Amino acid sequence: MYLTKENKEELFKKHGKNAKDTGSAEGQIALFTKRIEHLTQHLKNNRKDYNTERSLVMLVGKRRALLDYLTKKDILRYRAIVKELGLRK
Repeated sequence: MYLTKENKEELFKKHGKNAKDTGSAEGQIALFTKRIEHLTQHLKNNRKDYNTERSLVMLVGKRRALLDYLTKKDILRYRAIVKELGLRK
């Protein structure tokens, strides 16, 4: 599998408060970004996989909702996570 338990813990440690902090908005955004990158690579090789395409669109929507939440809650945290992950906007 592309995302093991150790990879997730490292991701949450880097973007959350600690490795067990899976509920923070930053950690979830980072996890969604990792999954989006993986699905994008999959779709480059399998362009007719419409179920994966739908999953990708849904993930992007979830990430967008979390980013919108962060802009309303704390704009500095939003700017930091966008800069760290290299997201547009």
